[in-house]
Amino acid sequence: MPAAPQFLFDVGSPNAYLAHLAIPAIEQRIGVKFDYVPVLLGGIFKATNNKSPMEALAGIKNKLEFMETETRRFLKRYNVPRYVWNPHFPVNTLNLMRGAVAARREGILAPYVEAAFFHMWAEPKPMGDLQVAAAALTASGLDGAGLLERAQHPDVKAELIANTEDAVKRGAFGAPTFFVGDEMFFGKEQLRDVEEMFA
Repeated sequence: MPAAPQFLFDVGSPNAYLAHLAIPAIEQRIGVKFDYVPVLLGGIFKATNNKSPMEALAGIKNKLEFMETETRRFLKRYNVPRYVWNPHFPVNTLNLMRGAVAARREGILAPYVEAAFFHMWAEPKPMGDLQVAAAALTASGLDGAGLLERAQHPDVKAELIANTEDAVKRGAFGAPTFFVGDEMFFGKEQLRDVEEMFA
């Protein structure tokens, strides 16, 4: 049996959110839980000279339209609810991803991720605003202000940097990225390949 799949994510990525929605059914089928690893997508982009799809594909005729079609197919294949585009995109997720590291350390990463993704892509808010983010996380049953305060601890900041640097060293250039052992898969569509490794 391969090692448990790792899911390198940033809540600011709509495709990471869609992957997150598809993962529970995959976990049920393969009998293995994904290991969620917080990274900073902006840091990965900077280290790899990459750009967000919105920037990279701007001006390319038909490409964005095809990506929308691909997203609809993905939603249908995995029977996941349609997401709502965040009108505040792009959102600076530095504090949210530090919060994810803090939540992971406290053993509450799963509800944190659920809440952060929900307020980013299901009921979109300007989650780069600390006050808005704290209130949104609190509304989801978490200690929003406390988590985001603890997210400023030097050890937490250092861990997010280390996760991001390690992701780049292993070959990551964007999100969502998955690893099964040393095997890397990029993009939500490759969840099928991840699942096949456990078939």
